[in-house]
Amino acid sequence: MRAPLSWIKEFVEIPASITAEQISDALIRVGFEVEEIIHQGADLTGPLVFAKVLSIEEVTEFKKAIRYVGLDCGEKETRYVICGATNFAVGDLVVAALPGAILPGDFKIGARETYGKVSNGMICSARELGIGDDHAGIMTFSEGSVAIGADAIEALLINDVIFDVAVNPDRGYALSIRGIAREVAGALGLSYTDPVDALRTLKFTDTGKGVSAKIADPATASVFYLRTLSHFDAKATTPIWMRRRIEKMGMRSISLVVDVTNYVMLELGQPLHAFDKSKIKGGLTIKRAGKAQPFTTLDGQVRQLDPDDLMVCDDEQPLALAGTMGGAFSEISETTTEIALEAVRFDPTCVAKNSRRHKLSSEASRRLERSVDPSLAQYASARFVQLLTENSPAQHVATVIAGEPRFSPMVKVDPSYISRIMGVDVAPAEIVKILRTIGCEVNEKTFEVNPPSWRADLLGQADFTEEVARMVGFDKIPSILPPRPKHASLTHSQKRRRAVSMMLASRGLAEVQTFPFTNQETIEALGFLGERASTYRIANPMSEEFPLLRVHMVPGLLEVAQRNISRGAKDFAIFEMGSIFRGVQKLVPMISPVLGLKPSPEEIASIYASLPPQAFHVAGLLVGKVENEDWQGKPRSYTWQDAIAFAQEVLQLCNHSWTIKRSDIAPWHPGRCAELLIDGKPVAHAGELHPRIVEMYGLPERSSAFAVALNALPDSPLVRPSTVGTMPAALQDVALIIDASVSAIEVEQALREGAGELLESISLFDRYDKIGDGKISLAFSLVFRAADRTLTGAEVSALRDSAVKSAEKATGAVLRTA
Repeated sequence: MRAPLSWIKEFVEIPASITAEQISDALIRVGFEVEEIIHQGADLTGPLVFAKVLSIEEVTEFKKAIRYVGLDCGEKETRYVICGATNFAVGDLVVAALPGAILPGDFKIGARETYGKVSNGMICSARELGIGDDHAGIMTFSEGSVAIGADAIEALLINDVIFDVAVNPDRGYALSIRGIAREVAGALGLSYTDPVDALRTLKFTDTGKGVSAKIADPATASVFYLRTLSHFDAKATTPIWMRRRIEKMGMRSISLVVDVTNYVMLELGQPLHAFDKSKIKGGLTIKRAGKAQPFTTLDGQVRQLDPDDLMVCDDEQPLALAGTMGGAFSEISETTTEIALEAVRFDPTCVAKNSRRHKLSSEASRRLERSVDPSLAQYASARFVQLLTENSPAQHVATVIAGEPRFSPMVKVDPSYISRIMGVDVAPAEIVKILRTIGCEVNEKTFEVNPPSWRADLLGQADFTEEVARMVGFDKIPSILPPRPKHASLTHSQKRRRAVSMMLASRGLAEVQTFPFTNQETIEALGFLGERASTYRIANPMSEEFPLLRVHMVPGLLEVAQRNISRGAKDFAIFEMGSIFRGVQKLVPMISPVLGLKPSPEEIASIYASLPPQAFHVAGLLVGKVENEDWQGKPRSYTWQDAIAFAQEVLQLCNHSWTIKRSDIAPWHPGRCAELLIDGKPVAHAGELHPRIVEMYGLPERSSAFAVALNALPDSPLVRPSTVGTMPAALQDVALIIDASVSAIEVEQALREGAGELLESISLFDRYDKIGDGKISLAFSLVFRAADRTLTGAEVSALRDSAVKSAEKATGAVLRTA
């Protein structure tokens, strides 16, 4: 949408101190994109005058047809110029650039000899003057419309600023000078005069009978104004000022009637269409095409109508594709003397379907499908009559109206809602001022808002909030990050479960999924007792063989291993993550809440009380060999140490510290089972399975398993950062002789306590069982490091001795010297 500043100034009092760039910034601030600011005439320098063609001499001895033209430029002598255009004749008025003029592109005009003739100037086209894209021929004017020798730069209103504004689909009202001018005034706080105000009192006397108007389906159009005029002279020409405004808006001047319809559309935003009344049979009706048939539009294209197309028809045939383009049969021609002018507020959806179905987007359809002010049919058609009667002998005959305009309902607005949504406190008085600026009527006591007729998009409080925000300025709204992410994300427990699953899979364990069902025989066979053996019976089990909910993850893994071994598998490691069920509470009967209503808090509590408690565990089973025999060495089977290591890796991955002790809990082998505790609470068991269980399921000897209660782990950070030491580390090895009944973890803990804060790590690297007398030897590596200095030999020795003494005191260990 192009908008000349000179036209905007007709409706907005813009001080000379405000620049075009400031106007552009103001439009951008209130939500419009200014794609270009065109300074028309800035690169054009005179003298540029109107001239009359006195003679034309055809020069034919060259390859290109050339004309030697004599011009009357208001001077004493005839001026002769060379011209290649052929669209003008003797007697026409043209624009001539005289020597000394500079045209756009720094094209300097001077007297020069060419084609054997002296050309003393140049006849100009619109494109050569930079005022239009038409390069088909020379600009011509009718007798009496311009004065010979007059300054063409001034008469053609060439010096102007034109804004090329991109208009969003929801702001169709801005596809007019009226709409753009209102936005400029509102953005800059300037005085605005609505051009419709001058048309409200415009009345025309009926002098005869006009063409009848009818809307067949009220859903397709709300109001239809049909004004009939007579005594029109087709030779009447468009005044220069109107022609130039239309050209500045990017359109061509065609004829007076067409130009006036385009001018009114550009000025007010209401598309109009003029019919040759002599071609109309009966009256005009807005209705569907009803059947497929060919129809020739004004562009000369024959289009196949769809039965659903909305048309403007007379009593015999369709005359126009409603709101999109008129038909060739009833167009205004050189013989037209009577005119029927149509102004309709069509349904936007109907027009959009017409346009898309025929791939025909016109200036009219662009506006109508974006919704047009329902009251404009009256005023735009009146403006047409006013302009046509002023510039031709046409006379108003009659005005016929069908339907009535329909407007948006009033909306009650809460000022506090607007401030809350914007995040900026805006005073109610300021909100009232802004809403009135955009054309609303506001009751300050009740805050009932009547949207302006041209804003069909203002239907709710959010719409008015947007208007206040853009007029206040989006740059005034503080940028505050939301308190939490608006996108979906995993919970802490979900991230933990995924991390554990990925870690076990990366260690070579295959994940399996089993049904969460079991039976009493399995519970008893695996040795579960007490709470670990209590579960719930399913009311409608999938199989009577497994009517109970499982109490542990290991039985399911044992059954998977048994099936795979029976099918030839020998060495493998599997794991599963899932829920187990313990019958630690009595369940209340299940209820079915009423659908369609949110359950009450009591009902929600009852629903949860009817569900069995669930604990989320991860368990793994290690079967057979972890390494096969080959040329590199002997085979190695999974052992209880591997199972314990996996359980410890799970706890380490969850960033926990734990203690470990022996356990004889089923289904593990007594003495070869470890219990891992966090803050004194058991969270995991791992070790070798009981030989009875191994034999029952046909597993290889020494098969091991682990189980970790993930839901029992306290909350912990997903990542625990560690410090990278920059000082050198000091390594000390100690070997201690202890009773075989003392666990390595007890010795390690005692060494830690004695070594002090400079101990960085400790690890067991050797165990020797052949000392005798119930004694064993454990060898540990101790790493010491200070953050700020290199430790001396004496310091390291002292720390090592302190650690050994602590172990001797706590466990009865003796330092091994040989």
